[in-house]
Amino acid sequence: MESYFNVITRKIFNLHFLPTQFFLIILILFSFTCFAQDKSEVFLKGAAVTDIVEEEGFIWVATYGQGIYRYSKADSKWMNYSTKSGNLSDDLFYAIEVSKNYVWAASVEGLFTFTKKAGRWDKRKFAQGGEFGNWIRSLKYDESENVLWIGRFRNITRFDLRRRKYVDINRMQGTDQKSNTIKTISFDGDSLIWFGTESGVHIFNKKKKYTDPSAWRYLSNKKKGFKEEGNTVSVSSILFEGRNVWFGTDEFVTVEQPDFNVGGVYIFDRRFYWDRIYKRNGLGANGIYALCRVGNYIWVGVYEFDKQQKIEYGKGLYLINRITRQINEVDLNKLDITSSTILSFHFDGTYLWIGTEEGLVRLKIENELAEWPTNKPTSQKN
Repeated sequence: MESYFNVITRKIFNLHFLPTQFFLIILILFSFTCFAQDKSEVFLKGAAVTDIVEEEGFIWVATYGQGIYRYSKADSKWMNYSTKSGNLSDDLFYAIEVSKNYVWAASVEGLFTFTKKAGRWDKRKFAQGGEFGNWIRSLKYDESENVLWIGRFRNITRFDLRRRKYVDINRMQGTDQKSNTIKTISFDGDSLIWFGTESGVHIFNKKKKYTDPSAWRYLSNKKKGFKEEGNTVSVSSILFEGRNVWFGTDEFVTVEQPDFNVGGVYIFDRRFYWDRIYKRNGLGANGIYALCRVGNYIWVGVYEFDKQQKIEYGKGLYLINRITRQINEVDLNKLDITSSTILSFHFDGTYLWIGTEEGLVRLKIENELAEWPTNKPTSQKN
C-alpha cells in the first residue's frame, strides 16, 4: 500500500501544480535513562497513526490503512473497526473526534459517524465542494455548544448536533481556493477557533454568529504575516502557549517553484512579532507534521520534501524548549520508535502518545520538566 504521506503529497501536487503548473537552565530532575525503553510501549505495529483523541476511559486512534482503534484503559484491550473486522466500510482515515454519544472519523469519502448506543457506523457525503468536497482532514468537537466543526478540502462545515443541521461555510479569500482548504482546527480558550488552511489561517470569534463577517479574521503570509516568507503558507498544526501561537507549516517545493511552501515552525505573539524555527536553526527538516506541548517543551514531528521526486521523507522527532528556544533531536532508538515519520501526538496528562507511520508509541511522562532521551542540542535561539 502506498504510504499515507505520499498519498497526501500526490493528491495536493496534482491539485495545485499540474493544472497550472523564565529560565535559561532547566533543573535536571531525571536522567536520560529515566525515559528509556522501559518507559515506552509500542502498540499497533505497522499502522500509520494519523490522529489520536481521548475520552474518559478510552483512547481512540485513526489510521491510514487499518481503520479505527479504541483502547480501553481499564483492561488494556484494543478494539478494531475496519473492513478486515467487518464492522466498518473503509480503512483510510485522516482524523478522529469523540463526544459522549458519538465518534466521528474523517476520510476522503466523507464523514463516518459511530453511534455508541447502536454500535453502528454510518457515512455521510457532502453535496458541495466538487470532486474533493468529501475529503475531510480535520475534526473538532465543541462540547460547550454541542457543535462539530469539520475541515474539508473545500469549505468548513458546522454540524449543530442539537438541531441535526449541517451548514457549509465558504471562507475563500478572493480567488484563492487554497484559503478554503482546511487542514487543521484548534480551540483557543472558550472564544476563538483557528482553522489552518493551505494558504493561511482563519480565526473565528465564537461570541458572534458564524454568518457575521466581523466574526472572522484571516492571516496569511501577506501584510507581514508569517514573516512574508514563501509564495504561500500551508498550516498543518496549531497550538497555544501563553500569549503565543505556534504554527507547524508544510514544506512543499519543486524545482519550478522552490519557494512555494517553505515550511518551519512559526511563533506569533498575537500582535506584531513573528519568529520562525526551521532547518537552519537546528530542526532536521522544514516540513512539520504535528506539534504537541508538554510542560516547557514543544514536541515536533518533521519531514523533508524531495523537490526532485516530489515525495516526503520523515526526518524524526525534535524538542523545542519554549522558553529558551533550544532545539534537541530525540533519540528514537531509546524510545523504541522504529519510524522517523512522526504523524500525530496526544498528551493525556500522564502519557504522551506518539503516532508514527509504523505504529503507536506510549511514553510515560513522570515530570513535565524532566529531560528527555535526546542527542546533543542542535541549536540555540539566535
